[in-house]
Amino acid sequence: MKPAHSHGDRELCDAGLRLYTEALRKGRITRTDLAPAPCLIDMALVHPDPRDAAWMRPVPPATGLAHLLQPITREISERIRLSTALADSLAPLTAVASEDPNLAITVLEGMPRINATLDDAMTLATREILTAQPGSTRPLKALQQGLGHALPAIERGATVRHLYQHSARYCPHLRDYLARFPPGHPQVRTLEQSIERLIVVDRTVAFIPATRERDVALEIRHPALVTYLVQVYEVLWAQATPLAEQLPAVSPGTPVTTVQRSIARLLVEGNTDEVAARKLGISVRTCRSHIAKLTQALNASGRTHLGALLVQSGLTPAPALPPTAVRPTDESSNSA
Repeated sequence: MKPAHSHGDRELCDAGLRLYTEALRKGRITRTDLAPAPCLIDMALVHPDPRDAAWMRPVPPATGLAHLLQPITREISERIRLSTALADSLAPLTAVASEDPNLAITVLEGMPRINATLDDAMTLATREILTAQPGSTRPLKALQQGLGHALPAIERGATVRHLYQHSARYCPHLRDYLARFPPGHPQVRTLEQSIERLIVVDRTVAFIPATRERDVALEIRHPALVTYLVQVYEVLWAQATPLAEQLPAVSPGTPVTTVQRSIARLLVEGNTDEVAARKLGISVRTCRSHIAKLTQALNASGRTHLGALLVQSGLTPAPALPPTAVRPTDESSNSA
């Protein structure tokens, strides 16, 4: 009974390689000696000696290789033929897809698929990558992935621009990320508030979140929609402050920071602490800490008094209606 193979039918084990080498050197080998390596017979690397059935003669390596490559060559040829046929069939539909908004928007479900699609797009970037990232901190893992995209793109001659919120200036991971780039790259600016996450590659494809959890995204390739998103980005970019520059100064003599002035404006507009924190990309706890400092700086006796003093101090423009109590929580306003 022939012993079972411990490897695939296209592999040559160590025992087979050793016996095949021995057979080539001696010119033949006994069938008994081939028992540990039945793969030599299965792969037609040896054949019976016509003069003595107890012996096997080795096939020249070049002949054996050509024989073994035949099925692989046929398989590759068939796959190439199928690929060509698919390309010929679908190529005419490319123009149709670019004209139909429904065909030019792809829903990407799940982080694995989102990340894989982003990786593919970034790998092909040759001109420009635009990103807008809301929030006060950038996760280390996300920045490491971004580094793998941005550095090769810059080496290919592409321009990379990042938009963050002011609060991201104090993120240590972001500073480490930017230190890995050559001087002048990437271009980074910050602004008080930001739109949701946005990535545009070579002005031909854009990615935006489709759910609040960001586990579903839209891949947009319709030229009109991509152009619109680029225009939105450019408006934000023009209003943003370069990372290398100091943030705009507050009113002279006012003992408050730029972030606190932004919080004051949002509170006077009627936003709750939660909404103000979300718009500024900071935690609710940090937001309330700034509110406490504003209350102390203006010597306010409570939230209602604070609302009035914020307008009187000139930190915020006067609202259309008289200022009311600045509320810490109001669930009805969370959808604003």
